[in-house]
Amino acid sequence: MMPPSDPTPPLILTLALDEESAAFFNALRQAHFPPERNYLAAHLTLFHHLPGAELATISAQLRERCRQLAPLPLEVSGLQFLGQGVAYRVESAALEALHRELQALWRPHLTPQDQQKRRPHVTVQNKVAPAVARALHAQLAADFTPFQALGTGLQLWAYRGGPWEWLDAFAFSEIVR
Repeated sequence: MMPPSDPTPPLILTLALDEESAAFFNALRQAHFPPERNYLAAHLTLFHHLPGAELATISAQLRERCRQLAPLPLEVSGLQFLGQGVAYRVESAALEALHRELQALWRPHLTPQDQQKRRPHVTVQNKVAPAVARALHAQLAADFTPFQALGTGLQLWAYRGGPWEWLDAFAFSEIVR
């Protein structure tokens, strides 16, 4: 007999972006993401499958850690062809360090996907024909210039098999004590 599955939905952790960057990515997502699949705002996923049963503990850990962090500088460094979509690559030593720290904290609970090194990106198109994705990639790459953004906090979501359910947000402190 198989053990009963955990009825608690898994958790997803994303990085919140500054308003200007979020508006830029969301406008592209509205223009290029298939409307029937575009039920989320643009986001940068840090963890795809944290245990929902650990919600209270994870929330407390995130609240405490985010109080100790200033907004994270990010460089939007280029475009990434995803095969059936397009994303913007994001680079940040501070974000990499935070991700490694959280991986170490949650290692016993992580799926193989979440144990890997993160390749941060913001997807603006997905689940389209490869030719459509190639065309958008070429169009956006033609006049791309790297730009700066800020990670302003973390957002916790429940995955319910389609649209995500927002659970909580944890802002980074403006002043680190």
